[in-house]
Amino acid sequence: MPSYSLATPLAEAVGDTLAKGLRRAFQMTTVGDLMAHYPRRFASRGQLTPIAQLPVGELVTIVAEVLSATTRQMRGRRGEIVEVLIGDGNGTMSLTFFGQSWRVKDLRAGRQGIFSGKVGEYRGQKQLTHPDYELFDDEGTARLSAEAWHNVPIPIYPATSTFSSWQVKRCVDQVLTGLGEVPEPLPDAFRAAQGLLDARTALVRMHAPESFDQIGPARETLRMHEAFVLQAALLQQRQFVRMMSATARPAGDLLERFDAALPFERTPDQHTVGDRIAADLVGEWPMNRLVQGEVGSGKTLVALRAMLQVAQSGGQSALIAPTEVLAAQHVRSMARMLGPALAPELMPTLLTGQQPAAERRRAALRVASGQARIVVGTHALLSESTTFADLGLVVVDEQHRFGVDQRETLRAKGSSPHVLVLTATPIPRTVAMTVFGDLDVSTIRTMPGGRAGISTFVAPVGEKPGWFARVWERVAEEVRLGRQAFVVCPAIDASTETDEDEPVEEAEPGRTRWGVLQAAALLESHPDYRDIRVQILHGKMPADEKDAVMQAFARGDIDVLVATTVVEVGVDVPNASTMVILEADRFGVSQLHQLRGRVGRGAVPGLCILVTEADPYTPARARVGAVAATTDGFELAEVDLDLRGEGDVLGDAQSGVRSSLRLLRVVADADLIATARAEAERLLAEDPALDRHPGLAAAISGRVSHRERAALAKN
Repeated sequence: MPSYSLATPLAEAVGDTLAKGLRRAFQMTTVGDLMAHYPRRFASRGQLTPIAQLPVGELVTIVAEVLSATTRQMRGRRGEIVEVLIGDGNGTMSLTFFGQSWRVKDLRAGRQGIFSGKVGEYRGQKQLTHPDYELFDDEGTARLSAEAWHNVPIPIYPATSTFSSWQVKRCVDQVLTGLGEVPEPLPDAFRAAQGLLDARTALVRMHAPESFDQIGPARETLRMHEAFVLQAALLQQRQFVRMMSATARPAGDLLERFDAALPFERTPDQHTVGDRIAADLVGEWPMNRLVQGEVGSGKTLVALRAMLQVAQSGGQSALIAPTEVLAAQHVRSMARMLGPALAPELMPTLLTGQQPAAERRRAALRVASGQARIVVGTHALLSESTTFADLGLVVVDEQHRFGVDQRETLRAKGSSPHVLVLTATPIPRTVAMTVFGDLDVSTIRTMPGGRAGISTFVAPVGEKPGWFARVWERVAEEVRLGRQAFVVCPAIDASTETDEDEPVEEAEPGRTRWGVLQAAALLESHPDYRDIRVQILHGKMPADEKDAVMQAFARGDIDVLVATTVVEVGVDVPNASTMVILEADRFGVSQLHQLRGRVGRGAVPGLCILVTEADPYTPARARVGAVAATTDGFELAEVDLDLRGEGDVLGDAQSGVRSSLRLLRVVADADLIATARAEAERLLAEDPALDRHPGLAAAISGRVSHRERAALAKN
């Protein structure tokens, strides 16, 4: 009998035809890929799936008994129709086969089996047309007692329209008969202490359990495998970074002069995180740190102080921002913070793709010569034509807007530069541990004093249409008090649904659609807004026009700015008191929180109004209600994780994480992940190259592919 390892190509184990089918349907290429395709549930021969609850139009797999099978002649054409009635004790449905009369002999009354297909409806009865099916083996039934037979679980696998659940099961059964040794990723002592199975037994019992009691321990073992292998891979990546040598960047008079001129006292968290970064910059290996903090908590100040420390030795810092509006604002705010003495020395320079050619050439020359020691830009920084004299620090603003490839491209423009990643979207502890496990994470929680805070309200105009008029009255009242307001829309033009930046959700049919153009037109015709200065802003406008609008708004020359999410991050106008978000239910929790953070940044109290027509008790409405209930971004991050599910939160950009988690749930398994990380840290401290743990090395190699490891490296 052949013996298969997890690395054996599927073609060797199941044949070319089935291997091609598995590759097309599930992107599987090895036995290990097939073994990691776990059943999504287990059915019992004695516990039939309720037919009455099957949704029309969906692909389903059910366990049922044949009640009758008949044939009749097709009308107007040759051949017969086979009609089979199946039931589960709670409901019945029909199976229909055209021109396959031989199936009557197979589908005899009293036989049980698994049936799969797309649920249709004919004359008021649910039906499956030409379903796939597999009948339970009568000989097997005879061999087993009725009680034992009923207790053997039937694995139901994730399937596609071209590759059914039991086709997967046949392939799995074929592989299990010849499966050889399976590498053991867990240290023996740890596995024993946790009461877990050995790796091979866990796989066999997951795919072919003899009883339902065997499934739980197998699943627990395999969940720990996922957690342990991923944490070991992340921690090993952190070790690889620490094996690189970095240029020490000690602080000096630049930072001393900057701190002495600050008109305010830094918060305790700004001190703590700043001291940690300062120590990283003189360390033996490159800094690789994520700093998360609420909107307005002072992350830019922390980053600027790091840039001054790097500049002391002539090094350059590059900050990449997701939008031109934000990049331009960063340059202006940094120049203002540096003041007339330091700004000319460091020459903060803006470099974007939409700058006029001559201006961009001058900026690129300052960067290449090293004259500009602080460089701020968008994707233009990634261009091959952009070169640095001595890139010592890479700062990534709003990490969720950039893929790992883009971060690595910028990092490669220096010689092992330090990396500082900033995010104003608080990351739940479990996600930080799972996705950014190779980064050192710092958090700024304390907020600067002197802020009046924000009050948030939901305007449910679907149930209370009269509130819509009150929203605009309230904005006009704020403007008459000498304050300014944002109105944010999910699109530029709702009639063509022109979105930009991050996509928003589809609106429900029959709802009022709002774009920047529609909202601006409403205000222009509103009697209360005759003397109110309204202007629009969106990402499709030319760069110089966008910048001019933002500067005019900051100066107070515009009262109400109607914009897309281009104002989501970094826009700082202390006099802006009011934020109205139209179709708020189409935005995510973190996005709503970010947008809300644009107001209440000064001494003026902030007001955020979330306008929605979403039906109560829907997930979309729950998101809006969650944001209104608290201004604590860290609390909202946990709520967001619960509402959206970890797949959406982790995102595809974090390559290698989602694809390697099959059974592990980031939220529910937080304690298990922490346990795995602690053990992986201990193991790697003793055996960094995993020479004494070949099973773990093999599991990392098999579970986290070369491409995924490259992605982790770019984090």
